Amino acid sequence: MSIAEILRYWGDDEATRAVVLYTEGFADPREFLEVASDVAARKPVLAMKAGRTEQGAKAASSHTGSLAGVDIATELIFEKTGILSFRDEGELVRAALAFATQPIPRGPRVAILANTGGPAVIATDALVAEGLEVPPLSAVSVERLRGALLPQAALTNPVDVVATAGAEHFRAAIEVLQDDPDIDALYLNFVTPSFTDTQAIAREIVAAAKKRSKPIVCNLMTDLTQERFRATQRLLQDGGVPCYAYPSEAARALAALDRYRRLRARPQAAPKVFDDVDARRARSIVESALRAGRGTGAEEVAALFGCSRIPMAASAVVDDAESAARAAQSIGYPVVVKVDAEAASHKSDVGGVAIDLADAQAVRAAVCDMQGRLGHLGALRFQVQKFVPGGQELIVGATRAAGLGHMLMFGLGGVHVEVLGDVVFRLCPVSAPQAQGMLAAIRAAALLDGVRGRPALCKRALVELMQRLSMMLADLPEIEELDLNPVLAFADSVCAVDGRIRVGALRTA
Repeated sequence: MSIAEILRYWGDDEATRAVVLYTEGFADPREFLEVASDVAARKPVLAMKAGRTEQGAKAASSHTGSLAGVDIATELIFEKTGILSFRDEGELVRAALAFATQPIPRGPRVAILANTGGPAVIATDALVAEGLEVPPLSAVSVERLRGALLPQAALTNPVDVVATAGAEHFRAAIEVLQDDPDIDALYLNFVTPSFTDTQAIAREIVAAAKKRSKPIVCNLMTDLTQERFRATQRLLQDGGVPCYAYPSEAARALAALDRYRRLRARPQAAPKVFDDVDARRARSIVESALRAGRGTGAEEVAALFGCSRIPMAASAVVDDAESAARAAQSIGYPVVVKVDAEAASHKSDVGGVAIDLADAQAVRAAVCDMQGRLGHLGALRFQVQKFVPGGQELIVGATRAAGLGHMLMFGLGGVHVEVLGDVVFRLCPVSAPQAQGMLAAIRAAALLDGVRGRPALCKRALVELMQRLSMMLADLPEIEELDLNPVLAFADSVCAVDGRIRVGALRTA
C-alpha cells in the first residue's frame, strides 16, 4: 500500500482519533496531497519527515528510490494540507498521546494548576515560548478558589494548591478552571509527596477530566520505583489523562493541540484570477524559447513579467553603446546598465552591472568597459534600466517541484538571500491569506512593519505581486525557475529591478 492509501484507511476508521505518519517522501506527491487534504480536514494528522540532512537523505534513498532532496516539498505538502509536522520522534509520540485523549482547545489561554512552584515556572516559560498564553484568572474564579483551597494556596495563574492539598482541593480547582470562560486549556503539575493520598488525587483528576470540556495535560513528577506511585500513574493514564515526566514535554504536547487549532482556523480563499494579463503573448514567448532550445534573455524576461503586470523598473535591451545612450535618454536618468548574456546568470558576480549612471557619457563608458572585459562570455547585449534608489530589498521566486508544480518563495533579497537564507516557501497556487502568511513567516518580518523610524512597507502590493506570480506559474508550467531579486519595497509600492526565468519542457512521466 502507498502512504496515501494507508492514510486514507486510517482516516476513514471512525475509531481512530488521530493519524501518525513517518515518511521519507512520496512516490506520488499529488496523490498524497489530494488524500491528505481530505483526511486532515476531518481529523488530526501528525507527521515526521526523515532524511532532512544530506547524509540522511542518502540513507533514505536506499529504501525509497530517488526521493532524496524532497524535504522542502514534503514540508510544504504538510503545511498546505494542515498536517502537523514534527522534527523529533519523541515529541511527535507525546503529542499523539494528547490528541488520542483530549479535545482541541478553543483558544490559546492556559491555566496552570500545580502543587509545587518550580515546575509551574518552567511550564509558564515553555507554554509562552510555544505561542500560548497564561492569562490572569477572572475575579469570579479567584473568589471561588479562595473558598475551596487551603489558606496557603496561590490564587493567581499559575494556581498553586500547595503540596499538602488533598483530592478535594485538586477537584475543586480543576472545576473552577473548567468553568472559567477565559481559560481554554488546563496544565496540571502533580508531584506525589509521600504524605498525601496520590491515588485519590488521581481519581479526582480523572473524574474532572471526563467532562472533556477543555483539554488537560499532566506533568506527573513522581518516583516510579515505588508501586503506589506507579499505581497513581496508571490511574491517570487509564482515565485518559496524558502524563509527561517533564514540564516542558507536557507544555509542548498541549502546544501541539493549539497548533492544530490554528491550522484549522486558517482563512480559506481561492487564488485570485487577474483579468488584465496577456496570457497569449506570454505563451508565445515561452514556446519560442523552447523551440529554439535556448534560455530567455533580459528582453524576454521583462516581457514575460510585463504580460502578468508585475511591477518592474522601466528598461530596454540594446546592442551597443550608442543605442544604450539613446535608451537611457528615453527612460530618464539616472539609469543602470547590465550585461545580458546567457553565460552571465549572476551579472554582478562577473562585473556586469553599473549603477546610478547620470548621463550619456557614463552610459557609453559602462557599455564599452563591459564589452572589453566580458567578451569571453559570448554575444553580449545590454539592458538599460531606470535606477531606483532606496527601498527594502526582498526576493520573490519560484521553482518547479517534480510531481507537485511550483513552490513560491519569499524573503529578504539582494545579498541577504545568500548570507542569511531568510526565506519561506509555499506550494502554488497561493491565495491572499497564504501570501500574507508568507510575509509574516520570515524571521525579519518586523522589517516589513517599519523599524527605527522607517515607514511600514506596502504589504498589499507585495501580496498582489505574489498572487500575480502564482497565476503566471499556473499559466506557464514550463517555467522551471524564476527569480525577482531584488524587489524593492516602499511605503506605497513595490518595484522589481532584476529578474530571471528559466524554462524547460514538461516531463510526461
